[in-house]
Amino acid sequence: MPRRDSFFGTILVAAVLCVVCSAVVSIAAVSLRPRQEENKRLDRQRNVLDATGLAMGEFGRPAGELTRAEVDELYAWVSEELVDLKTGEYTDEFDTLSYEPREVVDDPQKSIEIEDPKYDLGENRRPEVMKVFLVRRPGEEELRQVVLPVYGKGLWSTLYGYLAIKSDLETIQGLTFYEHGETPGLGGEVDNPNWKRQWEGKKLYDDEGEPAAGLAKNAAPPDDPYRVDGLSGATITARGVTNLIRYWTSEDGYRAYLENLKSGNASGADSEDGSDTESGSDDASQAEGDSEADAKDTGA
Repeated sequence: MPRRDSFFGTILVAAVLCVVCSAVVSIAAVSLRPRQEENKRLDRQRNVLDATGLAMGEFGRPAGELTRAEVDELYAWVSEELVDLKTGEYTDEFDTLSYEPREVVDDPQKSIEIEDPKYDLGENRRPEVMKVFLVRRPGEEELRQVVLPVYGKGLWSTLYGYLAIKSDLETIQGLTFYEHGETPGLGGEVDNPNWKRQWEGKKLYDDEGEPAAGLAKNAAPPDDPYRVDGLSGATITARGVTNLIRYWTSEDGYRAYLENLKSGNASGADSEDGSDTESGSDDASQAEGDSEADAKDTGA
């Protein structure tokens, strides 16, 4: 009998511990969720700013090294919009701040199947609506850059990043990837700052208007207006990066939007949704340093 009592006592203690631990984990998850969401938002803002070159231009440091206040100051330049890729026009179908394209890509009601694309993205579906980022100096209407979220398959993973385009909507400002699982030292060289700097000034389209930006097989000729150096020993990753850039700048991706933006037909550019609410910067912090920024080269 004592042995049986000991057995049931052990079971009871284990059950109580499980309940207590589960409760602690649940409480921690709920209490930490706002902080996790804030960190996620901050990470996205930093990656957008890295693609634009604003962090280096204004502070001389990559966005990953900026403080929260510095990120807020720079992100006051950025407004967020949702774009229907089929029409190339802005849409208010979803809430701009909370909408995440990656969360809807598998939803057949909010995404489309990719069938026989001209440039192989390596993916089966894409969202019908994507979030874009417009860069303007606070208080000015002139568009300086537009940042487009891009993704596509490499060798081992899907690469997620941002493609920043200058105000002519034909010239690349920057390309950065914030998530991938490519091999360090090979395909992982997409994170190399020296390689990423080569993208600035490259043209998106050739003389016939076809997407032409991409990677050379080896070193790109110095006068090549479209290509950057290839990734040594990472042919499949290099092909994937080329394809994803060309896919997203083609008619299957943002081409209709870029044409509308160029002609002034992309309605809704002045909507109230966007980073002004997200960043929490006030008017004074947005305007601070404008006189100094005029003398700096941000690459816009």
